[in-house]
Amino acid sequence: MRAAVFYLFIFLNYLKESIIMKKSIKYSITAVVVILIGLAAYFSFFHNSQKEAGNKTVTVGIINGSKKDDELYESVAKTAKDKYGIHVVYKKFTDYSQPNKALTEHEVDLNSFQHVAFLDAWNKAHHTDIVPIGKTIIGQGRIYSQQVKNVKDIKPGSTITIPNDPTNESRGLYILQSAGLIKLAPKKSLATVKDITSNPKNLNIKEVDASQTARSLPDVAASYVNGNFAANAGLDPNKAIYVEPVNKVSAKWINVIAANKADKNNKLYKEYVKAYQTQTTKDLNKKLYGKTQITTWDIKLK
Repeated sequence: MRAAVFYLFIFLNYLKESIIMKKSIKYSITAVVVILIGLAAYFSFFHNSQKEAGNKTVTVGIINGSKKDDELYESVAKTAKDKYGIHVVYKKFTDYSQPNKALTEHEVDLNSFQHVAFLDAWNKAHHTDIVPIGKTIIGQGRIYSQQVKNVKDIKPGSTITIPNDPTNESRGLYILQSAGLIKLAPKKSLATVKDITSNPKNLNIKEVDASQTARSLPDVAASYVNGNFAANAGLDPNKAIYVEPVNKVSAKWINVIAANKADKNNKLYKEYVKAYQTQTTKDLNKKLYGKTQITTWDIKLK
């Protein structure tokens, strides 16, 4: 803006001098044209620069989490700024139903909060077209118990609790299957207790609210407890009696950075993914979360 004022001042001064010196009108018109071209070029450059700078901002929807979560995301933002010149803005939500709505309505450019199974279920239920554009982490599922120290020691007829919401119920069942306690019918969609085809110990699989799984431990043989509820309940992940393996079966539980399908090839969004998928993030994740969650973008699933 100062440059524009400077050009205008030169023009007015030149015009004044031209009139005083009774220069030909031809020169005055030439001056006007030159100055106007300069102003047009300046404002065009200024506008385009501002637009380009604005396009270097990426807004990412996340769930309002812990200080550890904030530290990890801010580290990613710093990498994005330092390496790619991207200004990252995080928009926090308190409910898992909000980030995908915000993405569909273009209130955010990306979101980073959900695993593949949740995303697939959301797209199906809401007829949306949101796609993963980068893997982030997986919080390995764990079975806890106050009665036994190994899943093999769970007695016949015992009760095991799992969360009752669709995605976590399915995950809990697959973890019980990987632990050798039950078998499920092969299917691509989310599993329910109705899909149990083999239950050799005649276990009672009880569905409860996810927030109640940890609280149920004194009364049941074992429970699959989500990572956040396990942390809130003070459960030691090292004392879990079974840890979910990371393989092709658990691939659907890998968390992702997601975008609207129309934006999946957006260069800035891909650069944000690259800023996340660094050794810096990997090291910080290990420092902050230990064994409770691991980075997944460079692991091979067998």
